[in-house]
Amino acid sequence: MKIYTYSKAREKLADILEESKHEEVIIRRRKGDLYSIVPKSQPHRSPFDVAGLQKGLSRGEILSAIRESRERSNRSPRQSR
Repeated sequence: MKIYTYSKAREKLADILEESKHEEVIIRRRKGDLYSIVPKSQPHRSPFDVAGLQKGLSRGEILSAIRESRERSNRSPRQSR
């Protein structure tokens, strides 16, 4: 654990943030207040974990749109003319 004064921490903030990844860093103010710098861990999320859209569509409407899309993509170029 390392302790820095407030003014020294202001000068070296980027270095202190990097240092806090490996050990606890304490900043002491003139009045004696102590603050601990601890990195916050990132939650492990899947890139496929996306928020849904609230469009008010029923299950039947969604399935109908999927079928229609598939039918259009399955047509040959001659059939679509």
